[in-house]
Amino acid sequence: MSIEFGKRLGRIETPIPGLVVFDLPVHGDSRGWFKENWQREKMLELGLEDFGPVQNNISFNDAVGTTRGIHAEPWDKWVSVATGRIFGAWVDLREGPNFGTVFSIEIDASRAIYVPRGVGNSYQTLERDTAYTYLVNDHWSPDAAYSFLNLADETAAIAWPIPLDEVEISEKDKAHPRLGGVQPISPRRILVLGAYGQLGRALRARFGEADHIEYASRTDLDVTQDLATARRWRDYGLIVNAAAYTAVDLAETLEGREQAWAANGSAVAALARVADAHGITLVHISSDYVFDGSSTVPYTEDAPLRPLSVYGQTKAAGDLAAAITARHYIVRTSWVIGEGANFVRTMYSLAGRGINPRVVGDQVGRLTFTEDIADAIAHLCAVGAPYGVYNVTGAGQARSWAEIAKDVFALAGHDPERITPVTTNEYFADADGPVAPRPLYSVLDLAKVSATGYSPAPADDSLRAYVAALKD
Repeated sequence: MSIEFGKRLGRIETPIPGLVVFDLPVHGDSRGWFKENWQREKMLELGLEDFGPVQNNISFNDAVGTTRGIHAEPWDKWVSVATGRIFGAWVDLREGPNFGTVFSIEIDASRAIYVPRGVGNSYQTLERDTAYTYLVNDHWSPDAAYSFLNLADETAAIAWPIPLDEVEISEKDKAHPRLGGVQPISPRRILVLGAYGQLGRALRARFGEADHIEYASRTDLDVTQDLATARRWRDYGLIVNAAAYTAVDLAETLEGREQAWAANGSAVAALARVADAHGITLVHISSDYVFDGSSTVPYTEDAPLRPLSVYGQTKAAGDLAAAITARHYIVRTSWVIGEGANFVRTMYSLAGRGINPRVVGDQVGRLTFTEDIADAIAHLCAVGAPYGVYNVTGAGQARSWAEIAKDVFALAGHDPERITPVTTNEYFADADGPVAPRPLYSVLDLAKVSATGYSPAPADDSLRAYVAALKD
C-alpha cells in the first residue's frame, strides 16, 4: 500500500480521552519521501500537551502479522511508523468510566497517534519490514506500575485483520489477563503540601482520600532539602503547594526572615525545578501582600509586584519561581478563613466572652474561605484552564476588618457597636516586637477566574454560613 502524500497536518479525536490521531504531511517523489514525524511547536498549536519525550525507540518487524501487546505503561507515547503499515488497537486501562473503551485504526507513515499514560497499546504489522517507532517521556523503570490485557480478550473484541491463531505471539503476551482480571492504571499522583494547615484541610476535604492522593506536612517532606530523589516524580501529575511561612510580623526578625525566605522562596524554586523536569503541574498559593496596597481599583493578575514587608517579598519571590514552570497555576488570595485559628473565630470568641475589641478599620479587602480556594484549584485543573496567575477571593463588596468584625458580632447575636474601629498605626502603637507593614487595599479583581467558568462565592454569604456553623 502506497503512502498517502499531501495530507494537511491535523488531529482526529477518538472515543478514548486523550488518545489523539494526527495526520502528517508526507512529501515524496520518485526518490522517496520526507516527513516531520514530530514537531513540537506545530503539535502544541494543535492542542497536544507538551509531553516532553526523553527517549526514541524503534521496533523492526520483518514479517507480516507480527502482533504485540496489549501493554499499558505509566508514561505517554507518540507512536508512528517509519516504514510499512500497522493495524493499531488501543484499550483504555485507566481507572474511571472509560475503562475498557477500544479504538483501532491503520497507521502508515502519514499518520501518528498520541497515546496517554495508562492506555493499552498493541499492533499487528500489515506489511513486511515495518519499522514501528515511538517517543516516550520517561525511561523504563522496574518500579513503574504496568497493566496488560490479553490480545484475544472477548470484551475488547478487537477485529484483528489477521486472525490471532494465524500469527506468532509471544508466550508472555499470550499469558496476559482478560479485562476482568486487569489491574487498572491509577491516575498520576497528586501531592498536597501543607496538608495540616487551614487550606490543607480544605484540600483534603475537596480531593478526598483516594490512593493516588498524598498529603504531606514538612515532617513528611521537607521541601527545603534536596527534592530530586525524594519521590519517583514521573508518577506525579499535580503538586499543590499550600505550605508557607505566614508569621507576617516575625518575618521581620532575623530568624523569621531566614525561615520565611526558605519556605516561601527557596522551597518554591525547588518545587518548580522538580515540576518542570517531570511535566508536573504546580499549583502555588500567592498573597495580596505582594502588593503595596496603594491602588484604588482591584488588583489584576498582571499588576506590578510591590511588596512592603519581608513576608510580602518572599511571597513575591515564590510567585516568580513558580512561574518558570511550563505548567503552573499561581492562585493569589487574601484574608484567608478556614478550619483553625483565624480572625472570624477570634471575633466570635470575643463576642461571647463580653470583650469589646479595637479592630483595624483602614485596611480594606475581601474574606476568602478555604473551601472556595480548594474548589477553585480543583476547577482550574479539571477544565484545563490556561496556565498562569489567578486571583481567587470571595466575591462582593470590599469591607474593612472592623466592618467584618461587626458582622461577626451581629451574626453571633451581639451588639456590633461593641467594635471600635482604629487605624493600623493606632492598633500597633503599643506593639512589643516588630510590626510588618500591611497593604491598606487588598481587593483583587476576579474577572480572569470567572472567565474560566468558576464563580467565586459572595464573601458575605460564606461568612454567614461560617458563623452559623460555629454556633452548632
